[in-house]
Amino acid sequence: MSNAERSILFLCVANSARSQMAEGLARKLFGDRALVQSAGSEPSTVNPYAAEVMREVGVDLSEHHSKSVQTIDAATVKTVITLCAEEVCPAFLGKAERLHWPIDDPASKDPTIAREEMLRRFRAARDAIQAKLERWSDGG
Repeated sequence: MSNAERSILFLCVANSARSQMAEGLARKLFGDRALVQSAGSEPSTVNPYAAEVMREVGVDLSEHHSKSVQTIDAATVKTVITLCAEEVCPAFLGKAERLHWPIDDPASKDPTIAREEMLRRFRAARDAIQAKLERWSDGG
C-alpha cells in the first residue's frame, strides 16, 4: 500500500504512552508503506517507561514528542485508531475510518508502584497493541 492508501492516526489522551507505542510499532511494521501519526487531547511528554519497553523491541521513541489532536491535518488521515480504555477518548473530526482498540493505560502517578510493575504494565500494553496491529494489517 502507498501512503495515500494507508494513513493512520493513533489517539489517546496524553499522547505519552499507548499512542506513542502504537505509532512506533506501526512505523516498524509498515515502514514507508504508511503515513503513521499519533496525538492526544491533552498532550504531555513521552513516558520514559514507554520509551524503555519500546527499545526492548528495537523501536526508538527518542525523537517522538506529544502532539495535540488539533495539530493533525484531517486530510492526511484515512484511519483513526483510539486506544482509550476507561477514560474519554479524544474526538477526531475528519472523515476517517474509526477503529477502537481499548488498551488499559499503563501509566500511573502512584509513586508506590514498583519499577518492575510499571515495566510489566507497559510491556503488556505494548504487546496488546502489537497483536492488534498485526491482526489488522493481515486484514483481521
